[in-house]
Amino acid sequence: MTDLPIIEACVTSVTSALAAQDGGAARVELCDNLHDGGTTPGPGSIALARERLSIDLHVIVRPRGGDFLYSDLEFEIMKREVTACRELGVDGVVVGILNADGTVDTARTAELVDLAGPTSTTFHRAFDMTRDPHRALEDLVVLGIDRVLTSGQQPSAPAGVELIASLVEQAGERIVVMPGAGIDAGNIGEMVRRSGAREFHLHDGAPYPSRMEYRNAAVFMGNDPERDEYATEVTDAARIRSVVDAARKAWAIR
Repeated sequence: MTDLPIIEACVTSVTSALAAQDGGAARVELCDNLHDGGTTPGPGSIALARERLSIDLHVIVRPRGGDFLYSDLEFEIMKREVTACRELGVDGVVVGILNADGTVDTARTAELVDLAGPTSTTFHRAFDMTRDPHRALEDLVVLGIDRVLTSGQQPSAPAGVELIASLVEQAGERIVVMPGAGIDAGNIGEMVRRSGAREFHLHDGAPYPSRMEYRNAAVFMGNDPERDEYATEVTDAARIRSVVDAARKAWAIR
């Protein structure tokens, strides 16, 4: 059985997933395009991550960045991706769909839960865009969602820790409330003590410089000229280990 607290690392590549595993993470959430909040990674990345990882692999299912109000076509994509993830043997899928009024889209979410079958389900930070988080939590309990990722409807989980603690108490043993966003080695201890949560989500990547020798400075392939597109972000195992160690220390004396 995995030691508590559980640290889930958000990663954007198989390389980073393996680094998170080496750092002691109990689980990874694999995604793509983290600058857009995370979208579904490609099947090759999912398959190779499943092949190489011994820890749990959860995969985000999100067809695009932006809001969480999806068209019929986008929802069809999500259904197919949930099915594909299950067939590739992932341990969990991470989803989130809202109605225009800021409530959980329970009908569509129920379809995704049904398609996931025995695969674990997490409702991602679409939860932080809901009108009433306490009602949303009850909706997710009824749907049979296993956990919800939340920053407490604030820019970071440390800033939203009061609501997170309230949600943890409301949830009891019915659903896992997992704080995420802005968590690092410097604040994980306080989050463990104040939130009452037992699972925590973080992203801790560092820029990895390109090995390209020739660079055409006149051409930019992305849509953000402020980003260095010759660098990739890779998870650092040592930094993950520092979070895991700090969390366990705080857990022992909470």
